[in-house]
Amino acid sequence: MATRWGICGAGKISNDFIVALKTLPPEEHQIVAVAARDWMHAQQFARKHGIRRAYGSYEALTKDEDIDVVYVGVLHTEHLKVGLMLLQAKKNVLCEKPFAMNSREVQQLIAASKKSNVFLMEAIWTRFFPVSIEVSRLLDQKTIGEVKLVKAYFGSPQLHIPRCVEKETGGGALLDIGVYCLQFICMVFNGEKPQAIHATGVCLDSGVDESMAVVLKFSRNRLALCAFSISATLPNDATICGTKGTIRIPAPMWCPTSLLVNDTESQYPLPDPAMPLNFTNSTGLRYEAEEVRQCLLKGLKECPRMTLSDSTLLTEIMDEARRQVGVVFSQDTI
Repeated sequence: MATRWGICGAGKISNDFIVALKTLPPEEHQIVAVAARDWMHAQQFARKHGIRRAYGSYEALTKDEDIDVVYVGVLHTEHLKVGLMLLQAKKNVLCEKPFAMNSREVQQLIAASKKSNVFLMEAIWTRFFPVSIEVSRLLDQKTIGEVKLVKAYFGSPQLHIPRCVEKETGGGALLDIGVYCLQFICMVFNGEKPQAIHATGVCLDSGVDESMAVVLKFSRNRLALCAFSISATLPNDATICGTKGTIRIPAPMWCPTSLLVNDTESQYPLPDPAMPLNFTNSTGLRYEAEEVRQCLLKGLKECPRMTLSDSTLLTEIMDEARRQVGVVFSQDTI
């Protein structure tokens, strides 16, 4: 039986998620409904993608009994409100990153999922790419010995995009793209909490971070460092340095299609999209969608590869980095 998806939000990322879903077998994944804040927008989106039902409110998805799981692709300032509404209606939820604006909101979402006994996962799509799966396997096998240093960079000029620079829309480099660097580090260190976090950065006049650098210290004298920026192009790669060699993920590290192990390269190509995409390598969203299907088939309430504890740690690190740099959102002062 196919996993029946509801799509919450009719923006660019939801478009790409649907295009990615259509690279998977239709007998396994079906899109049954889309909801937007505006019914006309939802109708246009539904016609474009051949979706049967279009709703002019997110709340309508809570009443649709044909939906197995809802993909939440709205602005992250709305993740708490929309997520709680769906979870309290006992809908399984895959919520785009960042999970929410801060740790307090993340804990509210997790508590709601547990109270309703439904599945919840933060859509850290990178973690489900074949490259990421292979990295975890190599680390488990100690292919490069003990990890000593991890580096990750993501920089992409986005100062022209209003949502990326305004505080009201949860802007800034950290929440938009820095999350990818930090989740990679958390993946490499297998969810271990760092012993120390040191962050520095520069902020825009709007009060959000333009660029940031974060150094994390882990047990056994292991370090991780990352830098991210919405004003400059960075190398956009990641490197894991061990006592017996290195693993390098070339750009784009957040949606990778190649891997170098001690300079030996392997390729992991993505399927071609049937429609235009808004973001790089977006057909790779198929991997997290398939992971959700497998979790639901097994009756799981969270994903073993991206647990709710993983999301908790990731958000706690981001909260502390923001605190040190001086980025405060209205959600932090409630």
